[in-house]
Amino acid sequence: MRADHRRLRHDRRRARPGRRFTAPAPNRLWFCDITQHRAKDGWVYCAAVIDAFSRRIVGWSISDRITAEIVVDALEMARWRRRPEPGTVVHADRGAQYTSWLFGHRLRQAGLLGSMGRVASSGDNALIESFWSTMQRELLDRTNWDSRTQLASAMLEWIEAFYNPTRRHTALGNLSPADYETLHTPAATAA
Repeated sequence: MRADHRRLRHDRRRARPGRRFTAPAPNRLWFCDITQHRAKDGWVYCAAVIDAFSRRIVGWSISDRITAEIVVDALEMARWRRRPEPGTVVHADRGAQYTSWLFGHRLRQAGLLGSMGRVASSGDNALIESFWSTMQRELLDRTNWDSRTQLASAMLEWIEAFYNPTRRHTALGNLSPADYETLHTPAATAA
């Protein structure tokens, strides 16, 4: 029993990314978080999963309620799209949705390693916080949203039609997340 406990502590320490926001390949390190924005008829919540390798949003979910299901839906989309190997580190803050039994259970079922930031330290999740800041500046603050439906559609379109395929990043050599992955993955170099 003691050996299992020590191994678990070691695995958790190894899983913590600290403030390293890069990965040597896709699907090794993911960051998760939730943001919210107001429309005239109420709040819209968006949960996302970002891959540290390419800064690509690999999973997301949008809802008018902030529950554990929204973060699980984003994780499930990421798993479905990317099919990560067991051992992928999934880092989140200590929000109630990420500390929920449901989220932890899904991580364990998939063989993913959960990681949590320190209490009151947004710096541990800076990669996805930067994504939210970009979305805020480039999309959300530019319009007064009439409805949650309009806002949710705009978020979805911004992620899938602009951010992932088109938006350039200086950290990626001025490539978009999709272009960076195409250029820097083994399948791309073998072709």
